[in-house]
Amino acid sequence: MTMRIAFLASRAPVAQSAQAAMVARYGNVPKEEANVIVALGGDGFMLDTLHDTIDLSAPVYGMNRGTIGFLMNEYSESDLIARLMAAEQEIINPLSMVALDTEGRTHRALAINEVSLLRAGPQAAKLKISVDERQRMAELVCDGALVSTPAGSTAYNYSAHGPILPIGSDVLALTAIAAFRPRRWRGALLPSNATVRFDVLEPDKRPVIAAADSVSFANVVQVEIATQTKIRHKIMFDPGHGLEERLISEQFT
Repeated sequence: MTMRIAFLASRAPVAQSAQAAMVARYGNVPKEEANVIVALGGDGFMLDTLHDTIDLSAPVYGMNRGTIGFLMNEYSESDLIARLMAAEQEIINPLSMVALDTEGRTHRALAINEVSLLRAGPQAAKLKISVDERQRMAELVCDGALVSTPAGSTAYNYSAHGPILPIGSDVLALTAIAAFRPRRWRGALLPSNATVRFDVLEPDKRPVIAAADSVSFANVVQVEIATQTKIRHKIMFDPGHGLEERLISEQFT
């Protein structure tokens, strides 16, 4: 099979320089014609690339030209074709978010890492939590809450003291951010097919922002979150350095 590679890069000078070097060495095709997309940047750029190529069949192979690079492979200009041929593929299903704001407008977005609700004012948010249309918590007073996929569980979720979830597990993490009441409540593990709904209590007094990865909407009053199984993001990793290994390693650092 002829390897048709599309090189995409973040705006960072180091990523732009890497893209120029890679294109000079391996050539370049438009992403619509590629059978492999190589993303040069950090984790944020990888998320942007996955969102931007959602309608394309080509898998994405990331090379770290950013900071942490959890979703990326090590950068090297040599042996790229061999690495791509040997790479292992992971499938990630994103979360769908449907948010209703105080003006009655509905907003939709997808999240590969997490959907989060965050207080937008000086007072803590008050949230009601329902799972599969059954109320599970009448009032959570907190700085916010989030629902994370396994792939996103080492990101904001982990910083908020949520659990790291193994890749391939049919589980979502619902994690509170600085919970005040119930005191120190850190959340719950839910089946991946669960539908989670947050209702914002006292939204005028305690405004809340909803964010799906980097896309955010202000003044929400209700947010519904579910796994979007029909969308399958394909990410490639070097053998022995896939998401499963990274998730395990992250817990011992």
